[in-house]
Amino acid sequence: MQSQRRTTRRRPRAVLALVAALVAGATGVLTPTAATAAPGSVAEAATLMAQAAQELTRVEAQVHEAEEIVAVQQAAAAAAAAQAEAARQAVAVHEPQIRAIVQSGFTGTTTSRLAAFLTSDSADDLVRQLTTLDMIAAHTNAVIAEVAAARTAAEQAQATADQAAATARAGLEELQAQQAEVERRATQYESDYARLSAEEQDRVSTAVAGPRLRTPAVDELPVVPGSAAATAIQTALAQVGSPYRRGATGPDAFDCSGLTSYAYAAAGITLPRTSGGQSKIPGPQLSRGELQPGDLVFYYSPISHVALYIGNGMIVHARTYGTPLSVTSVDQGGFRFGVRPTG
Repeated sequence: MQSQRRTTRRRPRAVLALVAALVAGATGVLTPTAATAAPGSVAEAATLMAQAAQELTRVEAQVHEAEEIVAVQQAAAAAAAAQAEAARQAVAVHEPQIRAIVQSGFTGTTTSRLAAFLTSDSADDLVRQLTTLDMIAAHTNAVIAEVAAARTAAEQAQATADQAAATARAGLEELQAQQAEVERRATQYESDYARLSAEEQDRVSTAVAGPRLRTPAVDELPVVPGSAAATAIQTALAQVGSPYRRGATGPDAFDCSGLTSYAYAAAGITLPRTSGGQSKIPGPQLSRGELQPGDLVFYYSPISHVALYIGNGMIVHARTYGTPLSVTSVDQGGFRFGVRPTG
């Protein structure tokens, strides 16, 4: 019995030592926190696992934000490249005109005026020729100025396109590095989580995602039937029990913002893809006491988790690895504010 007890204690210590390293790695990349020693008890193990889960959720939110930024930068690069091509085409339009002017011999103003004087049959004819030469010269100058302006615009547009493309590439490379780091952490976290006992997993899940409550029917909740909030809540509650998967937007698995955007899409309302983006939708920030069914609820600073408030002090959310979508209390650690989607 003594040997078995020693083995049981050693296993969480060895497994969660890896989690301690995971947390240290995460906080080194994100916000610095105090170093954490290897766990000496299941309670400490649960704390470290909860910290690891939160850090993973935070960096995942950052990756999603970076994806949106890269998409915007790439669109800007494409727009600038199109502008540069249009400017180059404008230059090409004037090239035949310039060649024709050069070939006509009218570019030498002095020579042309002398030829007009020598070949004129009368004073009126001379005036007409000189007037024509002046008009041609003015047109030539205008064409040359327009071509020069178009060429300058093309060069500026191309420079803008090149810079935007370079920025997009740099952002994409940073995103890929973050993505690789998230994958490494996620793999480590899931591996460590899987090696815990069922009881330990349940304790960690409760510490991270809150206690699992009974899933209510929509007609049990204080929500207006047929409203967008009712539709979103009904859609989200129908997903309870589905697995959490990073970056998933349904219909078989979800992450936190994937669930809320999926739920409101059913009500005809499009939400930003990330929890951070959803926290910035128009509308005032709501306190805990101001929450109404259908409100989005945000956690942590910076924002890295979102849930859907369903009323009676409850939320439905997709929280973390190993924990299926569930209903729990809105009173989770890290509560920041709520926002009410209005379409």
